[in-house]
Amino acid sequence: MPRPNTQRAAPNPYHHLGATSADAWAGVLGRIGVSDPQVRGKTLDFTAARFMARRSAGSGATTWLEAGWAETGWAGDGRQRIYSYDTNRNAWTFFDDYAIAPGDQVWIYLESTSDGAADATAATWLAWLWWGDKWHLLSRQDLPLTKTAQVEQYVEVYADPKRSGGYGVPPIAFDNVQVKAAPGEQPRFWREDVAPATTGDSGAYCVNWTTRFDTWSAGDCP
Repeated sequence: MPRPNTQRAAPNPYHHLGATSADAWAGVLGRIGVSDPQVRGKTLDFTAARFMARRSAGSGATTWLEAGWAETGWAGDGRQRIYSYDTNRNAWTFFDDYAIAPGDQVWIYLESTSDGAADATAATWLAWLWWGDKWHLLSRQDLPLTKTAQVEQYVEVYADPKRSGGYGVPPIAFDNVQVKAAPGEQPRFWREDVAPATTGDSGAYCVNWTTRFDTWSAGDCP
């Protein structure tokens, strides 16, 4: 299922909570806590806690790869699930072999490789999950991102506009968030000198920056 069209009349059903880097990076990783959003069944509601690598493709389009965990109203029976999404397919991929539940913490890692895509304007990007003491590949995509791209760390909340009101999102925590300057280099913590663009509170949802910008949480406002 493609993502919903976010260009809708007010009130905006879409909430982005987190940060986007100002510069381009070759990777982003960190640990994401799992909570239990009150996503409504049989709707287009979703909450996703994820990392993304993205780049403008011109004419208002964006190409990207993302991975994290999500709860959706159209599938999953109210469970939180590991997922990836990419613009090659414009589709969600869920990984039910990796069962998660509220209170768990998961490590997600997006990185570009030093080889792969033959097109000079493209690069191979990988999405990984740390599970059972090793990294597991979630997605491998040749994307027109080049080897560095803007990276994001976000909680996304979408409320189906066909259903009135919103829904609760208990705080979702991120920590140990790091960025990598080039393929093969060691990551460094995402701190203020990475000069990100950040989002503030949005509707009923708030962002709490513990350490800018490697430790934070977002969800229902106090």
